[in-house]
This record gives sequence, C-alpha cells and structure tokens, in this order.
Amino acid sequence: MTDAAFFHHPDYPVPGHGKVWSAVTGDGASLRLASWHPTTRPVRGSVLIAQGRAEFIERYSETIVELRRRGFHVLAFDWRGQGGSQRLGKRPRRGHIDSLAQYEQDLALAVSQLQERLPAPHFALAHSMGAALCLDAARRDALPVERLVALAPMLGIAMIDHPGQARILSRFLNLFGFGGAFIPGGSDTAIGTKPFEGNRLTGDPVRYARNAALAAAARELAIGDPSIAWVRVAFQLMDRLATPRAPLDIRIPTLIIAAGQDPVVSTPAIERFAARLKTGPALVLPTARHEILMEDDTIRAQFWAAFDAFVPGEDPLAGLSAAGEESQGGAVEAFIGGGEDGAASGGAAAVP
Repeated sequence: MTDAAFFHHPDYPVPGHGKVWSAVTGDGASLRLASWHPTTRPVRGSVLIAQGRAEFIERYSETIVELRRRGFHVLAFDWRGQGGSQRLGKRPRRGHIDSLAQYEQDLALAVSQLQERLPAPHFALAHSMGAALCLDAARRDALPVERLVALAPMLGIAMIDHPGQARILSRFLNLFGFGGAFIPGGSDTAIGTKPFEGNRLTGDPVRYARNAALAAAARELAIGDPSIAWVRVAFQLMDRLATPRAPLDIRIPTLIIAAGQDPVVSTPAIERFAARLKTGPALVLPTARHEILMEDDTIRAQFWAAFDAFVPGEDPLAGLSAAGEESQGGAVEAFIGGGEDGAASGGAAAVP
C-alpha cells in the first residue's frame, strides 16, 4: 500500500514517504500500521508510538515529523476499535473493546512489526491508554524496548467522580449483556470535535482546531464515546497497575510525564505510581492538559527537552531545566521516583 491509504487533510498533511499496511494479530484482528524513515543523520534508532483512546495515526503527524528530524525511524499503529483498524460491534464509531487481552494482542503485534521492520535500538513513546498498556507490558517483560516515555498514563480516570461505583456498575452491566452499549450519555460525536472552550485535551486553540477539523473530515477514523465494556477493561488495566508491586516490576528505563491540569486521567495516581518506580524519573508539566503533544509550543518544548535527554540515556531533568529557564525564567524542582523510599511531598518534578 502507498500514501493513498492515509487520510490527507489539506491543513494537516501526513508526512511524506510513509508506508502504511495491515497486519493480523494472533487472535485474528486486522490492524493498520505505518512507518517512516528519519530525515536526518545519524540514525538514532526507532520509536514506536502507542496512542491513546479514540486517536489515530494521522493525529500524530507533527510528532512524527519531529521524531524523524531527530534521526528516528517511526512506527505508529491504530488500536483495534479505532482509527483504520478493525472495529468491533455494530456501531463503528462507538469506542468498544471486548477484553484487555485484545489490547495485549495489538501491542504484541506492533512490537513484532517494530522489531522486524525497523532498526534497533527500539524505544516507545506512549500516551494515556497506550501509556498504561505499555507500562503493564513492561511489568510483564512483554515490551522489548530500550526505553519508554509514558505521557499522562491512564492510572486513574479523573473525570469519573465515583470510580468505585463505576467499576461495579460496569461489571454488572457487562455481565448482563450491556457491554456493547454506550456509557450513559455517550454518543458517536468525537471528543475532539466538541467546542474548544472547556475542552479537556489542550490549552492550544490552534492545535485543537486543527485536530477537530481532522476528526470531522476523517469520520471513518474518528470515534465517539466509549462503551461500557471499554470502561470495564480500563478498570481492569488500572487495577493491575495499582498493585504495590506493579511499578517495582518494571525493569525498562522509563520516563513518566504527567500534566498538572489534566481533567482526564489522575495526576495524583501517576505520582503515587512514580514514587515506587525504580527505573526512571517522573515529571509534571503544571500548565499542561491531557494531550501534552498537542499543547502550546512552550509546554511542548519542555517535553522535547526531557525526551531528548532521556532517550540517549542522560538525565532528562537537566534538559528540562534548560528549557524551563529559557522559556519562562523559572527553575526546576525535581523529584525522581526511586523506589519505595523515594516518595516526597509534592510528587514528581514540577516545571514552573
């Protein structure tokens, strides 16, 4: 297949010279994947992008360009139930999944494609649901990458007021055959096409409008609200990662970056997890909302400074400090997750 298999929006084109193809998971689901070569040398390896719920490859075009300029090959994919991958259920715009094992199969396929097609060293850049799935895979020694950068991982859902009740209700409704239904009040409308004012995703109106136009135009790729079964699966994943041993079992060097103004996932839950993580630092960008890679240039510069330092194996706090001082004249207060005794008041590193 060629570039024609991408959705090209005139105001937000997909990077050129990309390859897009389909591959089948171990349990028979068809996923859409895409890859790009770097545009600069030296070649520094390959990055797997693991997106969040309701996203699709084309939304990451800006990030793909930036990774290629840094000398990386890139592999991106759509989880089943969204984007250009196989949809589940009778309503294709309902964000549905049947089991956590299905997402595990998707990630296993993407990793195998990364290893087969693109050169080492291999890294992973993951967001929200994708970040939680990558952390869980790392916990199980099922993520064979050199380093993992996890953005706003879904370790708790901030937009659910009573998570205990929601957990029980999702199990109950799924048990009685309502797993394929929308969550109460849910619809086919993609979250990224709703008004900018009051949105949970980003404070950058330009990038929000760009993504909204893309989601509105690419209706076959965008999805709406999740199903009850998706909520049940999300709680299963978060419960796994909430166990005391989960962060201790992760052996891959891992950088966790949270958003201080995140109304989608729980930043305190991320900080608690990071306090027990032995393999890397955790940082909080205080003014960022949920989609850090879709935020304004100042916030994104802070992210890239940390990424650029961490992926080669340096201290990301040093790069983040320089970025913070240059953009805002501030200092960096740091906390690096370093095991069970590493907890400190204030949580992860904060960039003012």
